[in-house]
Order: sequence, then structure tokens, then C-alpha cells
Amino acid sequence: MPRILIAGCGYVGQATADLFHAADWDVEGWTASEESAAALSAKPYPACQVDISNCDQVAERPGTFDAVIHCASSRGGGVESYRQIYLNGTRNLLDRFPGTKVLLTSSTSVYAQRDGSCVTEESETMPARETGRILLETEKLMLERRGTVARLAGIYGPGRSALLNKFLASTAIIDPENDRFVNQVHRDDIASAIFFLLTRETQRTQIYNVVDDQPMLQTECYRWLAQRLDRPLPPIGKSRAQRKRGDSNKRVSNAKLRSLGWTLQYPTFAEGMEKSVLPSFAEAIFG
Repeated sequence: MPRILIAGCGYVGQATADLFHAADWDVEGWTASEESAAALSAKPYPACQVDISNCDQVAERPGTFDAVIHCASSRGGGVESYRQIYLNGTRNLLDRFPGTKVLLTSSTSVYAQRDGSCVTEESETMPARETGRILLETEKLMLERRGTVARLAGIYGPGRSALLNKFLASTAIIDPENDRFVNQVHRDDIASAIFFLLTRETQRTQIYNVVDDQPMLQTECYRWLAQRLDRPLPPIGKSRAQRKRGDSNKRVSNAKLRSLGWTLQYPTFAEGMEKSVLPSFAEAIFG
């Protein structure tokens, strides 16, 4: 039975761990806090409290694995959190598990294009923010050590959708002069992409965009939600909110991963929202 370590058993990590466990892999999950580890106690695989940014904690954990996934998040932190969790965490995992197949979940926020152009894994990466530059440095380290990088688009899924939250909270604004493409991917499709990359003979030391098939203008996303929920459109105005993933406007392509045979359960925003997300938000929507 192959063994896999999920370093960062959170929103994406749990779905990934569940998928590997269902495929008869021996799964171990790591999470940064004792509370999170306790919350995973009902899972059919062990979950341990390990801070991957702490080299001693990583070095002291026993066991060997056939594959390791770094999918820990910054937990909303800033530059120093990114440096500790991504860069130092990746280095600690690579040092602890030399020669093991390792995959890093990075972000499509490393693409800084603002002209609505289509971007691939070969496109220029010049993020304006320091957090994006730390991600690029982490990717370089991972590739130098023969790892694989999965650049994730904006994550949504059951109980999680930034666009839907803003729409329901009446904080969404339609800004016709500053509309932009939104690149998203459902949590379960991220898990399936990671499973695909680690269980097939795909080439290591590669970068793959993990994103759905249809980038949408943000205005069109709000328009779809308004029609589906029978609610008025958000007001027209000037958006001044700082975007978590950076001030960019691009259409991220998944053609490279698609060409290898990866398929999506939720290829579009509308399908993901209709079949997965809206049911989990039913109480907040309908009271």
C-alpha cells in the first residue's frame, strides 16, 4: 500500500487526503495546530500536529512516504507567514524526504498580467507583491529539487466562495471601468488534479495550472448569481477593496494539464455553484 503525507490537511488537504484514502493509499495528515488535528480525529487516517516551518518538528517525525504534498496555507498571514510556511516549510520537507516525489500547491497569483490576456505555464511571472515573489522563490526551490508545482486558481467549494460571500453580504460592487477576469477552481477538482499528477507517469520538475475551463468576467459572475438567486445586481461603483490575490486581469489556461488527460467534475463556475456550493449555503441564502 503506497503511503502519502498531506502536509497541510486543511480545506484542500482534507479533500485530497480523502481521495487518496478512498484509492487505498495509506494517508497521514499534518496540520499546524493541535485544535485542527483534534478536529480531524474522526477521519479514517491519522492527523498529527506538525508545524512544517519548524525544521526540528519535521525532522523528528518518523516514517517514510512514497509521495508528499505541501498544501499548507498562509492562514491569512502576510509576508513573514508566506516565508515561513511556503519557503521554509518546503525546504524542511525536501530535506526530510530526499528523493521522495513532492508536490507544492502554489498560486496563479504569480501571473501579474493586467490586460486580460491568456496565460500559460510559460507566461511571464512578475508579481507586484512580495508574497507572490516568495511563492516564485519557493517554486524555484521545489523544481531544483525535482518536485512538481501546481499553481491553483481561486479556490471555492462547499462552504467557501469569496464571490458568493460578497454577493450575500451586499459588499459586492460592479465596476464597469475596472472589470476583470476571475479564474477559479473547485476544491474537489484540485484534489483530483493532485491525485492525477502523483499517480500517473507525468514528468516531474514541471509546473501545471490548476483552473477550470472558463475564466469569467467578475461582472458576469455576479450577474449569474443575481439571476440564479432572484436578487438584484450589486450596485455600480468604484471598487477600492484590495484584492487578496493581487491586482491582475488574465485568463489562466489549463490546457497543459488537460492535454495529459485530467478532467474536471466542475468545469465551469455555474456548474460548481449549482451542483456543489449553493446547496451548502442554503441556510444563509434562504434563512
